[in-house]
Amino acid sequence: MPTFPRPLQTLTPLQTAFGVFAIAFATIAGAWIFEWAGYLPCELCLMQRWAYYVGVPLAALTALAATYGPRWLAGAGLVLLGLVFLGSMIFGAYHAGVEWGFWQGPTGCTGALTRADSMQDFMQQLETTKVVRCDAVAIRILGLSLAGWNAVLSGAMAMLAFIGARKALI
Repeated sequence: MPTFPRPLQTLTPLQTAFGVFAIAFATIAGAWIFEWAGYLPCELCLMQRWAYYVGVPLAALTALAATYGPRWLAGAGLVLLGLVFLGSMIFGAYHAGVEWGFWQGPTGCTGALTRADSMQDFMQQLETTKVVRCDAVAIRILGLSLAGWNAVLSGAMAMLAFIGARKALI
């Protein structure tokens, strides 16, 4: 069996669920603050938020289960949290790869716009089409885009949840 650093070994399922809740809540709140500050999210950014819209309430329910419910219920909640944020980590890494140009992103938010047939159509496109590109990084923090940071934080939350689940279920 793998051994984890001592501080992680001493966490209870309740502490683990609350830790995932706090990190997830702070992360989605940070995304909203960046949006409020003018960094508009692209289509992939908005899709990455789904994990947080599921994960924050699930973490709160898991913390309640760890406090008042049977041990297996807290363990099941932590496994689900681990899977949600593992998926979020993969999706964040995919988006970061699109930003770095490693692979093509969805055509709806990467690449060129469709060619207009006339100048009037072109002017109408300029007025009505507001595409935030998925392959253009709005901001980098310590070298990583927000999608990259989502991958890192989601991976940390998945690991934390799986460690807590192991403790709850063994």
